[in-house]
Amino acid sequence: MEVHFTPELEAKLTHAAVQQGRRPDELVQEVLAEYFEEESRLVEAVARGEQSLRDGRYLTHEQVGERLQRFLKP
Repeated sequence: MEVHFTPELEAKLTHAAVQQGRRPDELVQEVLAEYFEEESRLVEAVARGEQSLRDGRYLTHEQVGERLQRFLKP
């Protein structure tokens, strides 16, 4: 696979890789792996939230505010 970057983005990538003592392709692979891992976690969290809503397990805006107030009290 071949990926093309703008000159500006390629310069940033190269700079970051050099700062970390790595090759740019290694950095790109790590960044993409982390992105897809985080994307998967986000999709799963949204699915759990939607299921909780369907099950009637949720807080109203007012309930969230009350909990925050209790949490923030000294």
